[in-house]
Amino acid sequence: MKPINTKTHGYMDYIMGIFLIASPSLFNLNHEKPESSVFYVLGVATIIYSLITDYELGFLKLIPMPIHLIVDFLSGLFLVASPWLLGFSETVYGPHLTLGIIEIGAAVLTNTQPQKEIL
Repeated sequence: MKPINTKTHGYMDYIMGIFLIASPSLFNLNHEKPESSVFYVLGVATIIYSLITDYELGFLKLIPMPIHLIVDFLSGLFLVASPWLLGFSETVYGPHLTLGIIEIGAAVLTNTQPQKEIL
């Protein structure tokens, strides 16, 4: 049993998506540079694939939770590597590294099946 249930993960997904979109402003980044674009793209993508995930907070329930967690893991991995892959590590890397590690951790620590509700 992993410590994060799917419902909690759902809340984390939407919060992370919004936080990623807000990150360029929060960290005073140039909104027209790759360091901001990474946050915008991954933030919007996180919200979209969360809306179509088969968990408590999904709406269309098209993506199975194990696939969602793989996408989260890969998104976090890309976020961690993006400053070096896209050549802006001399400018900024801390927020990308930190948020990527959080995303990877959430993917690894989340159950793949919803908990059974006790009536």
